[in-house]
Amino acid sequence: MGSKYRQLSLVLAGIAVLALAGCDPAPEQAEASAPLQVSVMTLVPHELAISEVLPARVAAVRSAEIRAQIGGIVQRRLFEQGAEIEAGAMLFQINPAPFKAEVDSAAAALQRAEAVLARSRVQVERLTRLVKAEAVSRQVYDDAVAQREQAAADVAQARATLARRKLDLQFASVEAPIAGRIDQALVSEGALVSPTDATPLARIQQIDQVYVDVRQSASVLDALRQQAGAATPELSVDILGSDGKPLGMRGRILFSGIEVDAGTGDVLLRVLVDNPQRRLLPGLYVQARIPRAHYPAALSVPQQAVTRTAGKASVWLVDALGQVQPVPVEVGELVEGRYRVVSGLSAGQQVAIEGLERLSPAAQVATRPWQPAATREQLSAAAR
Repeated sequence: MGSKYRQLSLVLAGIAVLALAGCDPAPEQAEASAPLQVSVMTLVPHELAISEVLPARVAAVRSAEIRAQIGGIVQRRLFEQGAEIEAGAMLFQINPAPFKAEVDSAAAALQRAEAVLARSRVQVERLTRLVKAEAVSRQVYDDAVAQREQAAADVAQARATLARRKLDLQFASVEAPIAGRIDQALVSEGALVSPTDATPLARIQQIDQVYVDVRQSASVLDALRQQAGAATPELSVDILGSDGKPLGMRGRILFSGIEVDAGTGDVLLRVLVDNPQRRLLPGLYVQARIPRAHYPAALSVPQQAVTRTAGKASVWLVDALGQVQPVPVEVGELVEGRYRVVSGLSAGQQVAIEGLERLSPAAQVATRPWQPAATREQLSAAAR
């Protein structure tokens, strides 16, 4: 009896196991047949401007060192340090007394030379009549003519000396050669100055406009030149502070680089910036956002949508039947987390962005609109 009972129990247990084994595949098949959830984005052409932020230095448009052109004692400083100066404004007064005396001496020498010339001319006129009458020898007449010419040369030399002395007297009043902002005075009243001094009296820099100098690759500069010559608007550059924050200032590119650095392959790119409030000072470190390219109707996809296999990029496209297929693409620049699509895609196609891990060709998917992370954060904040 016991053995029959055990056999019956084993048969019933086997039937139960078979029943359980027959029931398991149903949920798995149901799970496998359920469409995968993916987030998709519809490709829409949009304007895309690509730029590059590079370090730069500010330089004055015009700069002049104020130097003494004569030697003497500085009597007065006639400007406020750090002030705006007009061209021709008086800056320093060097003691003019020695130069006034030299002007007077040169004027007297000129007067004496003119008197000698006048006497020589009268002498020649007198001897001209006598030589015609053969009352004097030809040699005496020729000597008188030579003395007259020498006297004329002395007058010319005396005039030149007087002009030079007047110029020295004028140089005693040191004027500003350009308009701009003057720096601190580097000499004080009572200092002895001369044209050979290594240190200038002061410096003036014109900074109502400034140059922002950027080092740029020569190849990129060629591309910028082509872009500027391809009927595009004048290339403008945004100026940023050293911390990368915009200063609200823009400039235009001057292609002034004429020499390529042999070590780096870079060339100087000069940007002219209006600086009416004098916010940019010479020597200041800033950043410049240089335009690289402009595409009026570009297609782009988020970086996370691009998968790479053996170095080749591809994306998953969702067709009208809700199935996905991998499509090879060529991508270009990466701008703010998005690749510009060079080829392989067209406007209106749907690209899978999220949920790519379990995708396979021809897999059925359920789609929902993709939202960037920033948009999701804004919606969450609004919900709270």
